Amino acid sequence: MGVLKKFEQRLEGLVNGTFAKVFKSEVQPVEIAGALQRECDNNATIWNRERTVVPNDFIVELSPPDFERLSPYSGQLGDELSGMVRDYAKQQRYTFMGPIKVHLEKADDLDTGLYRVRSRTLASSTSQAGPAPAAPAPPARPQGGQGGYGYPPAAAPPMPAAPPPGGGRGPAPARPQQGGAGPLPGAQTRRWIEINGQRHQISRPTLVLGRSTEADVRIDDPGVSRRHCEIRTGTPSTIQDLGSTNGIVVDGQHTTRATLRDGSRIVVGNTTIIYRQAEG
Repeated sequence: MGVLKKFEQRLEGLVNGTFAKVFKSEVQPVEIAGALQRECDNNATIWNRERTVVPNDFIVELSPPDFERLSPYSGQLGDELSGMVRDYAKQQRYTFMGPIKVHLEKADDLDTGLYRVRSRTLASSTSQAGPAPAAPAPPARPQGGQGGYGYPPAAAPPMPAAPPPGGGRGPAPARPQQGGAGPLPGAQTRRWIEINGQRHQISRPTLVLGRSTEADVRIDDPGVSRRHCEIRTGTPSTIQDLGSTNGIVVDGQHTTRATLRDGSRIVVGNTTIIYRQAEG
C-alpha cells in the first residue's frame, strides 16, 4: 500500500471524522502530503553513496480562512504529516539531521484552497555533540544496528571527506536527480492522464492540452485556452503553461511550470486532470 494511501486511511479514523468535516475546503490533506514528499525530493543532498539527507522541518503556509479552520487541529495534523514524511523517507532511503516537524502558518497573500510549503534542515543537539568536526556529524542512530524510519540499515556510513588544508572548502554536495528513486533498469514507464473519468495515454515526448481542435487532448471548457499547457515526459515529467489566460494549478499551487508525480492534480479552467504513471 502506498504511503499517501496509508496517510489517508489514518486520517479517516481521527477524532470521529473531524478531519472529514474540516477538509471540505479546497485544501486536501493528501495534497499537502504530496507537496511534502516533493519538498524532500527537490531538496535531497547526497553525502555519500549510502546517505542522502533531506529537510526535517516543514512549514505549510495556508490562506487565512484555511488556517483559521485547521489551526485547532494543527497538532494532530502535524503529527500525521510527520509520520507520512518518515514513512516516505524510509521508502526512499532518506535520512534526517533531526526530528521531523510540520508547522502550519497563515499567509495573507494566499487565496482559499492554496498553500505553500517551505522546508529547512535543522540538526538535533545529539547530532552536534562532541568536538566540532570538519563536516556535519551524522544524526544519532537507533541502538542495536536496526535502522529506524528515515535511516538506512546496517552500520553507520563513512563520513564525508574533510575540507582541504588551509581553510579551503571542498566541492558542494552533489544534488540528486529530482523525482526520487528512478525506474528500475529496463523498466518502461507508462504515463496517462485522467479527465472526467476518461483515460488519455501519453505516448509522445510532449502532450498539448487545450480547447483547440489542434491540441493533442481537447478540453471543452470555456476557461481553457486554445493551447493551454503542455506535459513533457521525462524523469521527472513536467507540465508547462503555454501562456494561457487563466494559468494552471498543480497540487493546489498556482504555477507556470511544475514537476509531476503519480497522482498529481492539475486544474485548468474548471477542469481537473489527474496525472498517472506506472512502471511496466
